[in-house]
Amino acid sequence: MSDEITLTLPDGSEKRVAAGTTPLQVAEQIGPRLAQAAVAAKLNGAVIGLGTPLQQGGEFSILTFKDPEGRDVYWHSAAHVMADAVVRLFPQAKPTIGPAIEEGFYYDFHMDRPFTDDDLARIEAEMQRIVAADEPFTCAYLSAAEARRRYEALGNEYKTELVADIVALENGLEPPRGREAIERFEAEHEREYEQVRVSIYDHGQFSDLCRGPHIPSTGRLKAFKLTSTSGAYWRGSEMNPMLQRIYGIAYPDQKLLDEYLERLEQARQRDHRKLGRELDLFSFHEEAGAGLPYYHPKGAMLRYLVTEFATREHLKRGYQLLRTPHLIKSDIWYISGHAQQGYPMYYTEIEGQSYGIKPMNCPGHILIYKTHKRSYRELPLRYFELGTVYRHERSGVLHGLLRVRGFTQDDAHIFCTPGQLNAEIIGVIDFADFMLRTFGFEHFQVYLSTRPEKSVGSDEQWEMATNALISALNEKGLEFDIDEGGGAFYGPKIDVKVRDAIGRMWQCATIQCDFTQPERFDVTYVGEDGQEHRPVMIHRVVLAGIERFLGIMIENYGGAFPVWLAPVQARVLPITDKQLDYAAEVTRTLRDAGFRVELDESSSTLGAKIRDAELQKLPYSLIVGAKEAEAGTVAVRHREQGDLGPVPLADFMARLAEENAPGK
Repeated sequence: MSDEITLTLPDGSEKRVAAGTTPLQVAEQIGPRLAQAAVAAKLNGAVIGLGTPLQQGGEFSILTFKDPEGRDVYWHSAAHVMADAVVRLFPQAKPTIGPAIEEGFYYDFHMDRPFTDDDLARIEAEMQRIVAADEPFTCAYLSAAEARRRYEALGNEYKTELVADIVALENGLEPPRGREAIERFEAEHEREYEQVRVSIYDHGQFSDLCRGPHIPSTGRLKAFKLTSTSGAYWRGSEMNPMLQRIYGIAYPDQKLLDEYLERLEQARQRDHRKLGRELDLFSFHEEAGAGLPYYHPKGAMLRYLVTEFATREHLKRGYQLLRTPHLIKSDIWYISGHAQQGYPMYYTEIEGQSYGIKPMNCPGHILIYKTHKRSYRELPLRYFELGTVYRHERSGVLHGLLRVRGFTQDDAHIFCTPGQLNAEIIGVIDFADFMLRTFGFEHFQVYLSTRPEKSVGSDEQWEMATNALISALNEKGLEFDIDEGGGAFYGPKIDVKVRDAIGRMWQCATIQCDFTQPERFDVTYVGEDGQEHRPVMIHRVVLAGIERFLGIMIENYGGAFPVWLAPVQARVLPITDKQLDYAAEVTRTLRDAGFRVELDESSSTLGAKIRDAELQKLPYSLIVGAKEAEAGTVAVRHREQGDLGPVPLADFMARLAEENAPGK
């Protein structure tokens, strides 16, 4: 029949339905359990609402909360419900944007004050009333001109700016920024404003500019919690107004929400920013610049232990150390392509010439390579640098050590012949596996990140680079997922994510295969045939940015580092001042042996000294009283095992030496 369409389901079977049938009706035909769990649908790759009439056939699937796209729809719908509740309770609040994020959702509001915990409780209660009303989500289309007039009447300049963005992008124009630019844009493009259509989603009395889709009705939200608040600059720029952000989470049943809240509490206890303060590791100083960490003695020691071990392991594997300047003339960044790609760089001017503060180390390594004519006999050439770089990250995305503006990479670049490429990629995979396991990570997910929309190089170069990475992964027998468009602008990459102690995934090692930068910089080597050839370049880190890796590691261990990584491995606790001399002697002996030891010379009680050592998560406390001083022993207290009793100092040193080996 001509009014029927054919849907191809995920299992390959086909289902014929009448044109105009909705995805929800299709789900009901398949089975009531699927219909009950459905949150959206996908047709030919596009996510659509369950109430959208189907007018064409194709690849079709019902999305539930278990699907990533389904979760996004569910969480974005919850963000709308939250915004509705906020506006009901605080009419002066101006809604701006409210996306689904990796875990949950947020919504930003222009508000005259921060939200309090009491506010969150009131907002949750109002959300419950909205959910109980089971109000349907409906979609209407307006001209951009009508939408602009609507938001102008509401005095919401943020929504009018978003309308301008839509008009600009629909017409291939640069979105205007700033009130004057927006007003000029509106005046110059009145016709386009009338022609462009925008979607508005309503439920009850709440209406929002939104692409959608949404769940069928507010009653589909079953369990939710508003988790935190924070300030956030509009569009992530400190040049813009400060907004008030509310974070939340929602699940289709209370059990899943309870499990998430338990994980969230564990994450809060392990938050590296919290532990950084409590353990006196690092600090940030907004008055001196956002996103720039200051390492305190213990944090600097932790950083040294990680980087010193990394350096030794690189040298074992034939890497050569380099050091390159922080400033490079902007011409170099145009050759590399970073400048044209809009890379988030800082620029400065010196004696009338433009310089870029380096966001990565590769151009410097290429310049060093080019100081000599290279022979194939020198390859592979492996350069390693603990290179400090700077990137102009928006203030809204800065997050402790995990997202900073200044950081150091365990960065290396390998120049090799095409014939050596496979072995070198495998070597980096093995190196990354060794390093991450040594630091306590055992479970990995591997991704192949492919060519992004904005890139340099030919199709042939990208195909060769991608095939080289796939070949190495297959040879290692590694399963991997595809991250479409997630590659660097100059080449595809392998990304390795690690699972931490509470099940979260973190991006760490990256291996990038690059045929384009050697061409852009005219990098060559002389082959066996006496002719010049183009080497392949591998960009790689085996940990991550050092700052980021420290943040991940602090949270993985919850600040309770193994002995080999502990900034302070033991603290000597004299019971009274009479044992200070012996305690100082014990401290000197341990330090002379290369151990990291502190002496507690405070006048606190022994109980207070022990509590402080436990709060600092020190592996060992060595209690010395009159008996220990007379016998030449120390009473050992272990962080997890408690009191181990008195032992000769030499025996404790042997134990500490055994536990001080990397990976123990």
